[in-house]
Amino acid sequence: MKYLDKLINNLRKRDLTLIQFEQILKNADTFFDNIELEKELLLSNGCPLCIDDKVILKTKITDIKDQTFCVVDIETTSGKVQTGQMIEIGALKWKNGKIIEKYESLVNAKDIPKKVQEITKITPDMLHNAPNIQTVLEEFKIFLEDDLFVAHAISFDYKFISDSFEKYDLGKLCNRKLCTIDLSKRLIQTERYGLKYLKEHLNINIDGHHRAYSDALSTAYILQDCLDILPDEIKTTENLIDFSKS
Repeated sequence: MKYLDKLINNLRKRDLTLIQFEQILKNADTFFDNIELEKELLLSNGCPLCIDDKVILKTKITDIKDQTFCVVDIETTSGKVQTGQMIEIGALKWKNGKIIEKYESLVNAKDIPKKVQEITKITPDMLHNAPNIQTVLEEFKIFLEDDLFVAHAISFDYKFISDSFEKYDLGKLCNRKLCTIDLSKRLIQTERYGLKYLKEHLNINIDGHHRAYSDALSTAYILQDCLDILPDEIKTTENLIDFSKS
């Protein structure tokens, strides 16, 4: 879906008529030749679109207070899908300062490098009866929907999950995303922005560092601390994404 960035950039500037939207798809290197199927693929992969007479990017019109943030953390056996896999995922839906839903699971794996075991305290015995990777990815994709994907150092979590989806023929991530490292750098003054250091700086007392759900929950609290001190002019989710990157 190489056309996705161009499509999102267009939608960030203005709403598109259905004809304009379909023309972009017709001129792009799409997965399907059929426009209707390509639309369904975008939506099923989490692209937050309202498609009617006009095509609107939801994050451009959604107030931050009305946005559902899906805060995610994963533990893996390697930094790349080609050489490893996810062994744990933790995610929670965060809206208006509250958890409204959560998802967490260990993932069956044959081998875990000793260093990963030392860091995460996850052992092969713990994964023996865990669901397989395909099952977990399918469940997580349903859980995620088209919510805003949030993570601390998002380039890792987002890419690893998206690559995993593709590896198991589940599409790829098209969700809008927000990095809490980027956001906290705009709003919080501290010497370091790693998760452990921000937790200490902000007095977030959550145990279980390097366990997926605990780290996702810590990230949610960092997110909320940032949202609480946002400049007043940052109103919508897309404003927030732009602000975090500026």
